Amino acid sequence: MDLLDLIDAVQSVADGVLFGATYALLGIGFTLIFGVMHKINLSYAAASIGAAYASLLVLAFLPVPAVLAYLAAAAAGGAIGGLVYLIAFRFIPLANPLATLMSTVGLLLLIDEIIVHMTEGVPLNYPALFTDVIVQIGPFGLRGDLMFVFALGCICMVLLLLLLYRSRLGLATRAVSQQSTASLLCGISTTRVNVLTFVITGVLGGIAGAMTGAAIGMLSPLLSLPLTVKGLIVTVIGGLGSIPGAIVAGLIVGGLENAFQHFRGVSERDLYIMLLLFVFLVFRPGGIFARPASRD
Repeated sequence: MDLLDLIDAVQSVADGVLFGATYALLGIGFTLIFGVMHKINLSYAAASIGAAYASLLVLAFLPVPAVLAYLAAAAAGGAIGGLVYLIAFRFIPLANPLATLMSTVGLLLLIDEIIVHMTEGVPLNYPALFTDVIVQIGPFGLRGDLMFVFALGCICMVLLLLLLYRSRLGLATRAVSQQSTASLLCGISTTRVNVLTFVITGVLGGIAGAMTGAAIGMLSPLLSLPLTVKGLIVTVIGGLGSIPGAIVAGLIVGGLENAFQHFRGVSERDLYIMLLLFVFLVFRPGGIFARPASRD
């Protein structure tokens, strides 16, 4: 490998790590819901893309700056997250894990079909910010839009961690996650905590969907399934229930994805990411940061 190839490889990894903030947010959403309810919400990534599409409707009917699309996506994501809980979890016996799992699969397909029918399956352009900015660091150039996506993702992660560890809601969330029965005896409403968890993760998902559209430059219904797979991979590699693990795993998956694409091409990129998942399942099934058995 000559110097130019090395520079291109490092550049690809850097771009991937910046975009990996999107995977980190998706992984946090899967992780937080699993941590609180011990359930997998397979409709999460599709709902995130749906929230990003909803933000395009706001831009189409209201003369607002493009930056407000992210706020609109966050609001739409929170609303969709609450609806997902009501439809797929609230009135379905939680003791039957297959029932809740299949209900979220049904919602994933439903959201995809709604998007396809409303857009006729045609990809739509999504507004990106700082596309004309390139920060040169020696021979490397960092794209302004990816840097904005990374910065926005980091801000969301910090705010979420503050919410979880510096607020009464965060204390209640962690209590329900560890001992739901004891939480009920202490007067904590598990239903309220569950609803708020879905709303909060929906907000994060809406922002992640908008970040994805901004980084790629468009939205497509075909994004739902790949983002669902990547979100689950990040969740497993980071460690089920570990938010720091989801953050680190998201950045790692983003960087490795671009590295594999650089060396092996886009057609084999996802193949190696799946192999990475199997490596973790075999040699470190608990993930990078396995959830501790002891209580906080």
